Amino acid sequence: MKNTLLPWILAAIFLLLALYFYWQKHEAESRLAIADNQVEKIDDQLAQEQTTADSLQDMVLPPDTIGLVPPGGAAFVDELGTLSQGDIQRLQQEGLQNPETDLMNDLNRKQDQLIPADGSLGGSMAIRDSRILNDRYALAYYEDGHNGGYLLLKYEVNNGNITWAVIDNSKL
Repeated sequence: MKNTLLPWILAAIFLLLALYFYWQKHEAESRLAIADNQVEKIDDQLAQEQTTADSLQDMVLPPDTIGLVPPGGAAFVDELGTLSQGDIQRLQQEGLQNPETDLMNDLNRKQDQLIPADGSLGGSMAIRDSRILNDRYALAYYEDGHNGGYLLLKYEVNNGNITWAVIDNSKL
């Protein structure tokens, strides 16, 4: 009787092991399917964010100003607007870390307040070229793609704060 019972016990053990491994395989496939769905959702979200970023990139510059070339005589001579070492030291004493860069960045941030003209035909006035002349004055060329002009600006630096004033404006 022992000889006939042993094969049945082994068959039952193999059957239970087969069921156990089948259940484990099914569980792993279910987890994999769930992970695939999550990866697909994340891919869709990334694609949507990339599309949004691409559409925002197109709005960075108005289309009428891309590739804009200033008219002849509007580009400044390269030597114009180079701060002397003395100017740099005085501006650093007033609180600017990198005087020329700090001044240019501040001028670009405040250009809407300084340009005395409005854009025409859908354009918006913006400073296209500027030079820091010395430790008190700057020169800027502005345009909207249709009209433009020059600004002579005076600036003051006090404890790192920069204030600008328009001294003269010459429209083209």
